[in-house]
Amino acid sequence: MVSLGRLAGRFTVIILSACVFARPVCAAVTADNRLDLTGNTVGYAALALFVIAYLLVMAEEFTQLRKSKPVILSAGIIWGMIAYQYATHGLSQAAENAFRHNLLEFSELFLFLLAAMTYVNAMDERRVFQALRSWLVHKRCSYRLLFWITGFLAFSLSPVIDNLTTALVMCAVVLAVGRDNAKFVGLSSINIVVAANAGGAFSPFGDITTLMVWQKGLVDFGTFFLLFVPAAINFLLPALLMHPFVPAGIPETDNEVLKMRRGARTIMFLFGCTIATAVGFHNFLHFPPMLGMMTGLAYLQLFGYYLKKTHIPVATDSPNYGAVGDVLPMQQEDRPFDVFGRIARAEWDTLLFFYGVVLCVGGLGFIGYLELISEAMYVDLGSTTANVLIGLLSAVIDNIPVMFAVLSMHPDMPLGDWLLVTLTAGVGGSLLSIGSAAGVALMGQARGQYTFFLHLKWTPAIAMGYATSVLTHLWLNAPTYGVAVTAR
Repeated sequence: MVSLGRLAGRFTVIILSACVFARPVCAAVTADNRLDLTGNTVGYAALALFVIAYLLVMAEEFTQLRKSKPVILSAGIIWGMIAYQYATHGLSQAAENAFRHNLLEFSELFLFLLAAMTYVNAMDERRVFQALRSWLVHKRCSYRLLFWITGFLAFSLSPVIDNLTTALVMCAVVLAVGRDNAKFVGLSSINIVVAANAGGAFSPFGDITTLMVWQKGLVDFGTFFLLFVPAAINFLLPALLMHPFVPAGIPETDNEVLKMRRGARTIMFLFGCTIATAVGFHNFLHFPPMLGMMTGLAYLQLFGYYLKKTHIPVATDSPNYGAVGDVLPMQQEDRPFDVFGRIARAEWDTLLFFYGVVLCVGGLGFIGYLELISEAMYVDLGSTTANVLIGLLSAVIDNIPVMFAVLSMHPDMPLGDWLLVTLTAGVGGSLLSIGSAAGVALMGQARGQYTFFLHLKWTPAIAMGYATSVLTHLWLNAPTYGVAVTAR
């Protein structure tokens, strides 16, 4: 049997042979020096390439092919075909300018996420999340109370440290206390995914989609919090429906206690200062938030230098070995803090996947497909209906390309609809376990206990939360529909 990867490779060769080496196609040149390539071979080939690449992304769990690889290759081929066609019409500069614009879009988000991921990795290295897990485990809470505690913490932490990291930390807690209770682990994992996605929807730092909307200047930092109540309802309603099915009783715990390492609290404080810097640069100086985040990364670098210079190794025969202040030097883990080691541990597959997606979608938009989709959705259906459908679409397709496509369409919508698409793209992924990075990650972390079909069983309850949150937004934030907003 021919593998999916080989089929994709053969089909790519066919596309390249038919398009790149074919005779140039004729296309109308618009007033802004753009070619309409939607109805010819190049356009069809680019669309087919993106579909194949995304099918490989969706099959990552089965093929073990990292999701960044197919989209990066597709991005290069798509823009190569575009450049070839524009060169044959003497419009190379127009294609180059369009590519540079998309590259700038990615660069701003890349540097922002790199700084945020470095801080999260630094807190992980200083045992912040392990200490939180240890503290929760030793509280001797019942299964049902832990179900709510982990849910509320997921909802509260995801606006700051992103929904994926939050979900992984909370799932670790659930597995630590209820590993032998599959029903508790399964229901709690569903609750964590829904809560983390909902919490990430009302903060620019909670999800990449909200970050993109904020960096575009479409929604102010404080305005995102108008989504707090709809997001909370999206989390609470399914949790209330699941609560009676959570097992009763109190789980057994071990006696191991973990503490944070030296400098952990300072790093958390510096992360807060970094967020404040990013907000200040964007709101008051009108610079991209990325500049504030990279400035904040320097805070961590300088503090890391201090930690490294003041690090005192502890001999294994010392009576203090194993507990020095809030440091836990444990053999090979007794090492100085290295900020560049934290940068190296950033989720590079995700960052490079984002690069590929931005350039692929940007290329399809430059070809002209996004204008056609925008006409069909936002003009024919209306922006509110279209934004609700965007949320349903994000349950199947990752919300990053969906949101970037919406931003690339430049739909003329009021503030209320920009808030709505931010909400639906964020929480719509909770409808299926494969609809969000948090869900996919937890299926691997709690393998066999949290599954696609278990999540699907509770999709009607989650859909009730989705519908109620949308209606709550339309009612509660009705005044925002009178505020005009234009994408830059």
